[in-house]
Amino acid sequence: MGAFSYQALNDQGRTVKGVIEGDSPRHIRSQLREKNLKPIEVQAVAQKNQRQSRSTFSRTRISTTDLALITRQLATLIQSNLPLDEALAATAQQTKKQQIKSLILEVRSRVVEGHTLAYALGESPRVFNDLYRSMVKAGEAAGFLGLVLDRLADYTENSQYTQQKLKMAMIYPVILVGVAVAVISALMALVVPKLVGIFETSGAELPMLTQILISTSDFVTGYGIYVLVLVVGLVWTIRYALRNENRRRRYHGLLLNMPFISNLLRSLDTARFASTLSILMASGVPLLEALKIAGEVLSNLVLRAASIDVAAKVQEGSSLHKAMAQSEQFPPMMVHMVASGETSGELENMLERAAKNQERELEMTLATLMGILEPMLIVAMAGVVLLIVLAVLLPMFNMNTLIN
Repeated sequence: MGAFSYQALNDQGRTVKGVIEGDSPRHIRSQLREKNLKPIEVQAVAQKNQRQSRSTFSRTRISTTDLALITRQLATLIQSNLPLDEALAATAQQTKKQQIKSLILEVRSRVVEGHTLAYALGESPRVFNDLYRSMVKAGEAAGFLGLVLDRLADYTENSQYTQQKLKMAMIYPVILVGVAVAVISALMALVVPKLVGIFETSGAELPMLTQILISTSDFVTGYGIYVLVLVVGLVWTIRYALRNENRRRRYHGLLLNMPFISNLLRSLDTARFASTLSILMASGVPLLEALKIAGEVLSNLVLRAASIDVAAKVQEGSSLHKAMAQSEQFPPMMVHMVASGETSGELENMLERAAKNQERELEMTLATLMGILEPMLIVAMAGVVLLIVLAVLLPMFNMNTLIN
C-alpha cells in the first residue's frame, strides 16, 4: 500500500483535502465514495513529488515538539510488540497535521516495500538528521529499536527544553531594551522639540546639559531614519560576511574569548556534544562514527574543528580523554569524567553525567548573566531618563531664579 493525496467534494459541495493509504488510485476513489465524497484528484505522494523541482518530502520541516511526539508514540507502539508498518500507520492516524501524516505514511510505504526504517527516514534529512538516522540504524541492527526511539524522544525533548530555556531567558532583556529605545526615541523626537521653542523665546543662556539634549534631539529628528537604515545595512553586511566559513570561524573564535558569552556558548555546545555522544554509544554506534556525528551538532566552528581533531587522534590510537585534553577546547571537568569513564568501562554513563554537569553550569551562567544584565539595563534606562528630565528642568529653575 502507498500514500495518496486527494481532493474531493463533500455533500455541501466544498472541497476537502487529505492523505490516505490504498493499493491504487482506483482503490482510493472507492474509499472516498464510501465516505460520500466525490473524488476530483487522486495522486500518489511519490508521483506528485517527482513533478516538482525538488521533492517536498525531502524538504519537509516539522517542529521539535512534533518530532518528539511522533518519536515517543512510535517507541511506545514498537515496545508493545506492534509490527513496524502498523506502528507507523497508527502514529499517522494520531496526528491531525496533514504534512506530518504525509511524512509518516511515506516512510511507511518505504518500509512496506522492504526498506529499513533508517533508509526510509534518510529521504527526509531535514526532519531526521544524521544523529536520528544513525541511532535508528543501530537500533534496527541490534534489535532494540523501541528502546532506541525512546532514548531519541528523551534527547529531543531535552534539546527542546534547553532551547526554550534560552529563549525565555532572553525575552525580558530584549523587551526591556526595546521599550527603553522606544521611550527615549519618543522623548527626543516628540517632547524635547516642543520644549526647545519655550527655551529659545526666553533668550536666556541654556545649561550645557540642555544644549547637549537639544543637539541630540535635532540629530534624532534630522538623521534618525538614516541611522536606522545604516544599522540595518550594517547587520545585513555582517550576516552576509559571516557566510564565508573562514570569517565565521574567526568570529566564533572571538566569541569563545569574550567574558560570560564564552562560558555560555561553551557550556551549551559541549553539553550537546557529550549528550549526543553518550546516546549514540549507548545505542551501539561505534565510537569513531559517533564522534563524527556528535561533532556535527556543535554550532561553533572552532569547537567543531576541535571535535574533528579529537576523532582523528582517536582513530590513530589515542584515548578519548587525552585527545580532548590536547585540543584545550573542552571543559576540564568533562575531560576528567571521560577519563574516569574510559577507566571504569562506563563511558556512556560518564558522558551523560558530563552533559548534565554542563547543563547545570549553563543554567548557572544564564542566571548570573541575567542577574547582572537586568539591573544594568534598568539603571542605564533610568539614568538616561534622569538626564533628560534634568536637561528640561534646569532651564526652568534658572528662569524662576531670574524672575525672583
